[in-house]
Amino acid sequence: MTKVATMADKIAIETQTPWAERQSARTLFEFVGNTANAWPDRPAVSFQLKSGPTDKNVTVSWADLRANVARTANMLRRIGIGETDVVAYILPNSLETVYTLLGGATAGIVNPINPLLEPEQISAILRETGARAVVTLAPFPKTDVAQKVAEAVRHAPNVKTVLQVDLKRYLSPPISWLVPLLRPKLEVHHHADVLDFAAEIARENPTLDFAETGEDRVAAYFHTGGTTGMPKVAQHRYSGMIYNGWCGHEYMFTEEDVLVCPLPLFHVMAAYPILMSCISSGAHMVMPTPAGYRGDGVFDNFWKLVERYRVTFLVTVPTAAAALMQRPVDADVSSLKYAISGSAPLPVELFKKFEDATGITILEGYGMTEATCLVSINPPFGERKIGSVGLPFPYTEVRILHSDENGTIVKECETDEVGEICVSNPGVIPGSTYTEHAKNHGLFANDEYLRTGDLGRIDADGYIWITGRAKDLIIRGGHNIDPAVIEEALMAHPDVSFVGAIGQPDAHSGELPCAYVELREGAEVDDKTLYQFAKSHIVERAAVPKHVEILGELPKTAVGKVFKPDLRKLAITRVYDKALEDGGLTCRVAGVVEDKKLGLVAELGRDESDEAAVNGVLGSFSRPWRWAE
Repeated sequence: MTKVATMADKIAIETQTPWAERQSARTLFEFVGNTANAWPDRPAVSFQLKSGPTDKNVTVSWADLRANVARTANMLRRIGIGETDVVAYILPNSLETVYTLLGGATAGIVNPINPLLEPEQISAILRETGARAVVTLAPFPKTDVAQKVAEAVRHAPNVKTVLQVDLKRYLSPPISWLVPLLRPKLEVHHHADVLDFAAEIARENPTLDFAETGEDRVAAYFHTGGTTGMPKVAQHRYSGMIYNGWCGHEYMFTEEDVLVCPLPLFHVMAAYPILMSCISSGAHMVMPTPAGYRGDGVFDNFWKLVERYRVTFLVTVPTAAAALMQRPVDADVSSLKYAISGSAPLPVELFKKFEDATGITILEGYGMTEATCLVSINPPFGERKIGSVGLPFPYTEVRILHSDENGTIVKECETDEVGEICVSNPGVIPGSTYTEHAKNHGLFANDEYLRTGDLGRIDADGYIWITGRAKDLIIRGGHNIDPAVIEEALMAHPDVSFVGAIGQPDAHSGELPCAYVELREGAEVDDKTLYQFAKSHIVERAAVPKHVEILGELPKTAVGKVFKPDLRKLAITRVYDKALEDGGLTCRVAGVVEDKKLGLVAELGRDESDEAAVNGVLGSFSRPWRWAE
């Protein structure tokens, strides 16, 4: 572990040794094997089905993990998964999810899919990736994952085998005795073979039965967003996964550390920065309940779980941090060193409140699915700049550019000048980020730097600041929502002429979807009717707009496109004014301006309102405010 504090430390690491010489393994199985050889009896992964601090848990050692990954990979090869074949998993967190992620990437190409998606979305991803096998839950009380997957597979004829994971083994009597009585029936209308995951891997050897080629090949497909019928699927190679693990190990983690992972393993943040860092360092990963932060009682028991496992690193997102601050810190959390936050900006007031309540330091970072995740982090041993996503990791180069639609660089931005954040590192695959070749067109600046779609700047110390998005994605609690889904649904209404969907500020989720509508001439439909129409026509619940508002005319560009920056200003004004009113304050938003360094900033008309009180209200939002001049 290197104590990185500045850009000079990052550059020194790069100068000392090329990345190719630092990469400790060629394949994921070799990566796991190195750790199993070094720390065979140390705990690797723990999982508990229920959230109580004394509830049953199951822990596997690094030697056990390697054996079960080998069994899983052997089983997948036996049912026909080769290096270029895809095995999808549609699972909540469990030990089997870890085995499938690592074993699937060893045998072939693993494709994690969000089990919260609707069957139509799941089947679209299965068809897009051409998955031949699916690992999912067996029917189990209080979950409909098995039912959704059965329906999805019916519309994905490429799937030949479904392997079911039964969570019953994580329960103790007498509750486990009730599962057969409460287990919902599953009607199967597809033609895939249905097998028991545990029984199938039990047949296999604990060592790999086949020789790996050792090539740095594509070994994972992660879908992005999942809110449309034609998902984008990002490709990840071994080297990018191992790089993510190396970053965590190099910056923070050792075999003595314990990371609590309440994030889902269908998300890159859990799969790579957390799991791969544990593999690289030998640290212990803890998964509380299948649903993580969403699990029953997890927030209420969270600090007691930290005490139970003597957790040293807490991984969170802004929505979870806000929920934790609504509970008392009712346990001994002195083992904690840091909290790592990503997926969306952390509001300043929440940042301060969390650190004050827990006594631990928050490190904000930045990553994205298309880059195999990690890009930057506030250095653990250096200056933390609140609101910044920190310094690029070693072997990651970040440039702020203006490019044309083909990726030709038009201009490189100066210090503190805003442009598009573009990234090159071992997790970026130039020209081949997405499985569909056409979707890679124009995605790279000068055919090398991934265009993230995020707007930002780099300050004089090398810290990255995100100021907005070139793309219009709405990020609700770390979940990407394509505004086109909302716009297309509302445009289907016969009285609607134009729609602009954006993310409005939200103190809990960062953003919530909202829609502004322009009606056809003579139409008399109202906001509530349009809301109900959207609700009934949008498949994904998270994408249903929380606010629908009719305007006389939507702001438009010279060529007639809806001008969303003006809609964002309207939303900020409305949301902030309501928050100020609810907080008993008399000041209001006088205007929203585009600041060169900060992006959109709400300017408040100055009155007798106390500045600390205003901060207490608006500090929970990610968009900054200031007094109008």
